[in-house]
Amino acid sequence: MHVHEASGRSAMKIGIIGAGNIGGNLTRRLTALGHDVSVANSRGPETLRELAEETGATPVLAADAAEGAQVVVVTVPLKAVPGLPAGLLDGAAEGAAVIDTGNYYPQRDGRIAAIEDEGLTESAWTEQHLGHPVIKAFNGTYAQDILDRHRPAGDPGRMALPVAGDDEAAKRTVRGLIDELGFDTVDAGSVADSWRQQPGTPVYGLRGDAAAVRKALSEASPERPADFRG
Repeated sequence: MHVHEASGRSAMKIGIIGAGNIGGNLTRRLTALGHDVSVANSRGPETLRELAEETGATPVLAADAAEGAQVVVVTVPLKAVPGLPAGLLDGAAEGAAVIDTGNYYPQRDGRIAAIEDEGLTESAWTEQHLGHPVIKAFNGTYAQDILDRHRPAGDPGRMALPVAGDDEAAKRTVRGLIDELGFDTVDAGSVADSWRQQPGTPVYGLRGDAAAVRKALSEASPERPADFRG
């Protein structure tokens, strides 16, 4: 492990599954911070050549993206989660933190009964399919903000992001990484509490500081908004 001079933190091996707007911009920023990033999409590594050349990330098959990774980012449409390779996370480093950036949009994903009828949070549903605890983060963040709105710690204009999950060590890892990316974090509770940051809630898409994020989380309603029901 070399320590990257810019951050003073140890470089990590990070796997990113999904190279859309969030996955692509996390690839850009995390490689710039000196992390060793592998990135995969549904179409195959050859389609990621430009992103790899731009960033220095390694394009891989989705089945190999988590190999040896200390942090794995799953950033695919929710409907694509059940189709991810079986045993996707088997090769990840012990205690790996898995970040779930996903959102359930019925218009795109189709109706998912476990979420709508059984009241399962979106991240709990994803966790069941992955067979691994997840940390919910970036799901309500504009992708462009990852490139444009990062600020040094203590900057009065620094945005905060809510982070939910059950694995406290993994949550610490993710919050540290987000701090390094240039954002504050607010502990939004457990996976069972993570409905507070799902689409249609006050914190979703909020560009605010930690106090604003805490207030928005407290004002969330457990009733799924009509626009986000299938």
